Amino acid sequence: MPLDGVVVADFSRVLAGPLACVNLADLGATVIKVERPGSGDDTRGWGPPWTAHSSSYFECANRSKQSVVLDLGDPDDLVLARELARRADVLVENFRSGALGRRGLDYESVRVGNPGIVYCSVSGFGGDADLPGYDFLVQAMGGLMSITGTDEPAKVGVALVDVLAAKDATIGILAALRARERTGRGQRIEVNLLSSLLGSMANQASSYLTTGRAPQRMGNSHPSIAPYETLRCKDDVLALACGNDGQFRRLAEVLGVPELADDERFATNAERVRNRPELRAALEQQLGTDTVVAWAARLTEVGVPAGPVGDLADGFKLAESLGLAPTVPVGDSPPQVRHPIGYSDTPVARYTAPPRLGQHSDEIRRWLAEEKK
Repeated sequence: MPLDGVVVADFSRVLAGPLACVNLADLGATVIKVERPGSGDDTRGWGPPWTAHSSSYFECANRSKQSVVLDLGDPDDLVLARELARRADVLVENFRSGALGRRGLDYESVRVGNPGIVYCSVSGFGGDADLPGYDFLVQAMGGLMSITGTDEPAKVGVALVDVLAAKDATIGILAALRARERTGRGQRIEVNLLSSLLGSMANQASSYLTTGRAPQRMGNSHPSIAPYETLRCKDDVLALACGNDGQFRRLAEVLGVPELADDERFATNAERVRNRPELRAALEQQLGTDTVVAWAARLTEVGVPAGPVGDLADGFKLAESLGLAPTVPVGDSPPQVRHPIGYSDTPVARYTAPPRLGQHSDEIRRWLAEEKK
């Protein structure tokens, strides 16, 4: 595996940091998760639903790790935590600013004994901002909710900013490991949820920076493309994504109104965006004569992107039907989503169950004590 031999000290909790460490574990790193006595990671108690050993929330972000319980307020355990930091190639943490510094586990302290450490700090709004870094708060304050929903602001239905920050953290860690191969030196990686959110806003951020006007909610419509939205059929709504004029012409032909493609109001994408209400009315009048499944089949056949709006069960079924094998077994825990990247030479070959709290404490404590001698 690409990261065989890399030791990761996972001092993070909840989602962004732990997910980044899952990515590293999938790629072959040995990830040692440090948990507090008694309750462990906060998400162990975030249910329902529950699994045999924990919550499904905890398990989604902690497979293929080892768990050691260390009390950072206990002098002896703190010595072991520092030894783990000395031995690690990567350390990931999301403590509040200053919390690890008081324990000699901040980057400047750790690098003294381990100059090759890649030290990744994850926060909500940057290390010096005294704000709690929860995904929902960042979605609200960072602007994502202002462009999501219809009548009022709406959060995305998953902790998307945590997931984006986890991917950014993974990218940063891998880049720092590559740089270390050349220089022999580690470095500190800083990731914050707000920057990850703004960095992911793509065309919406560019629109604001170009015009000075903040984009607004448009429901399922697209600010720059039409038709690129959900449209009402006889029985339900159809997701329709026409990305160019050729696709729109084929759409008009399948719907039995080829003249729409030559109508000056709809002949180009810019005009379709400008005349969106009239376009929507004309399309829904035709779509209302048949079902979503029927229209999706006809449009797909001629290369117009269209399909029903499904739920997660439908998403997994679709992936299975396409041969993507979306899930993998992880011991006695429920199956999990497969690592999303395919590798021709080094496929992810090992998935193990998320650890029970302190499951590996004895062996890790022995290993750390031996290293001290």
